[in-house]
Amino acid sequence: MKPVLAILVLALVSMAARAAPPSVFIEELTWPEVRDAIAGGATTAIYYAGSTEQNGPHLVTGKHTFVARHVAGRIATSLGNALVYPILPFAPTGDAAAKTGHMRFPGTVSLSEETYTAVARDVVASAHATGFKFVALMGDHGGGQQALEKLAASLDRQRAGQGTRVGYVPDVYFASERRVREYLAARRLPAGEHAAIPDTSELLFLDIASKWVRLGKLEAGDGRNGVEGDPRGASAEFGKAFIDFKVDAAVAQIRRLVESAQSPSR
Repeated sequence: MKPVLAILVLALVSMAARAAPPSVFIEELTWPEVRDAIAGGATTAIYYAGSTEQNGPHLVTGKHTFVARHVAGRIATSLGNALVYPILPFAPTGDAAAKTGHMRFPGTVSLSEETYTAVARDVVASAHATGFKFVALMGDHGGGQQALEKLAASLDRQRAGQGTRVGYVPDVYFASERRVREYLAARRLPAGEHAAIPDTSELLFLDIASKWVRLGKLEAGDGRNGVEGDPRGASAEFGKAFIDFKVDAAVAQIRRLVESAQSPSR
């Protein structure tokens, strides 16, 4: 091989290595790998909040967090230019002192909206310092959605002239939820509200080690067990479809948000 050609091949190999980090999860990368990934085009950061909350007698408390990590990884892979910050395992889930909402059940953790918002704000600041050009905020739990929306709008105004834009991605939660309900309605199955068919199906799909779903404890909600609906119609097949809805919705919306942020008219 001629020297010039050899140099060109080495340069191309080096560029390819920089553009393809060994993981999309920041906690699995070294700082030089994060730096090189951004230099190679991974300029979008994903901030995804999960939750630690009761999910009836059949689902583990980390349901939202496990789902969020899987979905975030697939979103980043589909986008091809994104990295994922560690999933926040907590969300607003009720009042700890008064034991309202999910805080009525042991194992649940609840953050105030102030704390929840402050954590997201600090992660965005860290992403800005790291060099990301766009930060996507999203949550897998219903509580805290408005907080993320308000924070994204506020930070985007502040960061617009500093090289980093911030966007809220509600479709990963709300648009996918609508598709889930339509999917189940077409099969004459009730979606329920909590720890029912959708939640249980998602964990059945992800739970390859059979550690997260207690199949012997599937039961309909009775007002006391933390279930709102009936999980007994759940399946891993449904779960795959529901996870796909989340990924597809988020990828499409993030692409729109990034394109809009890059538009000269903004």
